[in-house]
Amino acid sequence: MLPVGGRPVLHHVMEIYARHGVTDFVLAAGYRHDVIEAYADQWPADWKVQVVDTGEDTDTGGRVVACLDRMGERFHATYGDGVGDLDIKALVARHVAHGGGATVTVVPLPSQYGTLVVDDAGKVTDFREKPVLSDHLINAGFFVFDRDRVSECAGSSLERDIFPSLGRRGELFVYRHEGFWKSMDTQKDVTDLDGLARREEPPWLAKQS
Repeated sequence: MLPVGGRPVLHHVMEIYARHGVTDFVLAAGYRHDVIEAYADQWPADWKVQVVDTGEDTDTGGRVVACLDRMGERFHATYGDGVGDLDIKALVARHVAHGGGATVTVVPLPSQYGTLVVDDAGKVTDFREKPVLSDHLINAGFFVFDRDRVSECAGSSLERDIFPSLGRRGELFVYRHEGFWKSMDTQKDVTDLDGLARREEPPWLAKQS
């Protein structure tokens, strides 16, 4: 619920989905779930939003599992603290095409450091200020799941239990996103996102219709 651009970042994330016609939301809440519930009158009238108290100490996988009985046969999931100009329909199409039980959106790793290119003699041949490392892919936090496949791999953590289990079964695939994406992990990220959110058209909505 941390605000960026005058609204909770969660609202911005949900708006990404809504721009692609996904307006039925189940929010797996924990700590201060009452704050999310109190925000209920701020959601657009055409959104259906359920807030489920999944417990303060519940991990990512446990929160998803706790909400499975409210999900359709195929459903989206996200952490709620990262934004991007994802093509949600293309993400679903990728999921349907590969036939597995789960799809993870991945993006190239944005380095927070400048990198040096060094030759065999130890001479610096290039310096790249905070490059995007295209050979290293990271979890961008936008998922599609088949409910029955997730229920077969239930665990407390998405990252340590459910995803590895799906991977061992050959059920886990990726959707590569090459556009804008930014997570909210540090105070600098919050400040940066706040500035971007105050634009007439934030970059996570710029390519959507």
